[in-house]
Amino acid sequence: MYLYRAIDSVGDTVEFFFSESRDPPAVKRFFRKAPRRHGRPERAVIDGSQTNREAITSCDGESRLPDRSRRPLKPIRIRNGKYLNNRIEQDHRRIKRRIRSRLGFKSTASAEIVLSGIEMIHMMRKRQARFAYDPRPSIAEQFEMLAA
Repeated sequence: MYLYRAIDSVGDTVEFFFSESRDPPAVKRFFRKAPRRHGRPERAVIDGSQTNREAITSCDGESRLPDRSRRPLKPIRIRNGKYLNNRIEQDHRRIKRRIRSRLGFKSTASAEIVLSGIEMIHMMRKRQARFAYDPRPSIAEQFEMLAA
């Protein structure tokens, strides 16, 4: 099982996606889902996986076709290197710490639910939720707003 995560240059979580496998269709699903919600990135930093590179190239080509703007879109710059993905690894560390204390998940569905909850709390801690009447609510206040 694999957890795909994307963060922006500031460190805010852009998107996460849980998959049973690390195959090209799963990677493509993630790379189609993230830009749909958050816009097309200029560059992507990935690990050394060739699957990730192929999926980004494929999805980037597909997303540039339907765009009808007068200005041609530049392809997404793909960067990978030994230390370039440290920011995502450090952000991912908090999730790994919570998962390692468990003895594993019984099913994919339970893993997806638990990981979504962990990601939501993690995003609340990073103060990514923005509210018009209170720009800096506490975690408890954010949770009350979600529950209401």
